[in-house]
Amino acid sequence: MKMKLATYVATALMAASPVMADLVFPSMSYRTGPYAAGGIPLSDGYADYFTMLNERDGGIGGVMTTVPECETAYNTEKGVECYEAMKGDGALVFQPLSTGITYQLIPKTTSDDIPMHTIGYGRTSAKNGDVFTHTFNYPANYWDGASGAINYLLAENGGDLKGKTIALVYHNSSYGKEPIRTLTELSAKHGFEYTGIAVDHPGQEQKSQWLQVRRQKPDYVILFGWGVMNQVAIQEAANIRYPMENLIGIWWSGSENDVLPAGDLATGYKALSFHGVGKDYPVFDDIQKYVVDTGKAAGSGDQIGTVLYNRGLYAAMLAAEAVKTAQEIHGVADITASQMRDGMEALEITEEKMAALGLPNFGPSFKVSCQNHGGDGMVGVTQWDASTKTWSLISDFTPSDKDLIDGLVAEDSAAYAAENGIESGCK
Repeated sequence: MKMKLATYVATALMAASPVMADLVFPSMSYRTGPYAAGGIPLSDGYADYFTMLNERDGGIGGVMTTVPECETAYNTEKGVECYEAMKGDGALVFQPLSTGITYQLIPKTTSDDIPMHTIGYGRTSAKNGDVFTHTFNYPANYWDGASGAINYLLAENGGDLKGKTIALVYHNSSYGKEPIRTLTELSAKHGFEYTGIAVDHPGQEQKSQWLQVRRQKPDYVILFGWGVMNQVAIQEAANIRYPMENLIGIWWSGSENDVLPAGDLATGYKALSFHGVGKDYPVFDDIQKYVVDTGKAAGSGDQIGTVLYNRGLYAAMLAAEAVKTAQEIHGVADITASQMRDGMEALEITEEKMAALGLPNFGPSFKVSCQNHGGDGMVGVTQWDASTKTWSLISDFTPSDKDLIDGLVAEDSAAYAAENGIESGCK
């Protein structure tokens, strides 16, 4: 009788205290295809950070995390298929790692009440949370990047770009076209001449484009490329002896993959960034101890500290901090996707918090709100040294042209709202 009673009580307690499900962070990876060299370290950094939280902290707020992975090959159709396959498994937030996929998922994630984070990519005007209620692009977007490049060049030229010529060599896709309007507006504001030069996917053939650069002799070239396009662009720039220090890439054109093939010729090349470089941060000691040394790394462990690994880790850290914010707001540990959205919209990243996480001075402080899903748009500049095979941050994180960009965001998001019958999402 005692045994039966004990069994009954134990069963009743189990029924009253169900085991919490994992916090699910789908990984829309591309470890295959023409952009795999960039996709692999991004996905490794994303997965390894959550593994570290599980092994070191027992998850987030006492709930373990899981990172199911679906291969998109950077293909929009496959990306949508991955979303549909994973959205019903408790997914808290999607990070599609592709502007093309992002555009397709904006209405889907909104309808399904699942937030999406497009860190430094995607539709720039999604910064307006009043219209894009479920899409977040903090801490910086493409228009911030374009403005950041111009602000850096202004500083390099004593605040005056009048009479200068600036060319944009861009991936001929929705991604590459994102900065065109911004640069056009900035050219009118600052008096420089703007030229756009498109490169078709995947970008392995660019001789005609760089012959155009050689003929036109622009003072500066801004590169919006991805994957092999970046490697080819840097090599072709070297072939025509274009001054490498006058070539500035967006953050998706500033990884080790982009510069190593050109060898010493890439020294001096610059790229924008919204986070720190290298592995001289305490968090990487914990990654090594709890993830790599225990054989639980998503990859071989040799990508730690590289630009794109760091970006994947940064995206995971921001997601984890949004979970903590949501848990605090709602008073529950095992949050839903809807509650995750609330956490993302109330997210505040301070230097004190970054230091406590083992990432001191890794990225700018910022605060998200209902109206502002994109943060403050702080942009830094990095430079490559081929002799040491390292990137160095050569500028502070400084704000983009807020007045100009906010105006463009308001205009573009208003047009989207009108087209789709969207009313204000902020109360």
